[in-house]
Amino acid sequence: MSELIVIGYEDLAVAKNAYAEVQGLQKDLVVNLTGLAVVSVDKDGKNHVETPSAIVGASAASGALWGMIFGLLFLVPGIGFLLGGAIGGLLGKLGKSGINEQFRDQVQALLKPGSAAVVIMASKITEDKFATAMQPYGGTVLKTSLTDEDEKELAEHLAGSQ
Repeated sequence: MSELIVIGYEDLAVAKNAYAEVQGLQKDLVVNLTGLAVVSVDKDGKNHVETPSAIVGASAASGALWGMIFGLLFLVPGIGFLLGGAIGGLLGKLGKSGINEQFRDQVQALLKPGSAAVVIMASKITEDKFATAMQPYGGTVLKTSLTDEDEKELAEHLAGSQ
């Protein structure tokens, strides 16, 4: 099972500090990341993305899945209407696997001009240690889960749509 956690912050500097903390938690084996990013929104409403150069242990399939989930959450909210068949099917799959429209809307609501969010996809997380380490940074936490089966199925759909 993978956890998708989005933590929203009013300040980009705090988000970057939290992002660095998550990277440290990966090194300390508190979290096993399959995806990590900081998304910030400038005063004009444009999204900016920062990701680490490599996530240890991320396979090509999980990388592709992470990219698709990330794109659906932040970059193209109306993609289902713009593209047919394959992408529409992926959106349907995402809705059944925990990343539904309501979750996407909540994520979008976190990101106002001048704000930022840390986006974490983890295959394993020690919740109590993670929460304790992240507590000093505050923020608004949104969380959903993908079962291993859902993740595999989404990766297969993604591979078939490209």
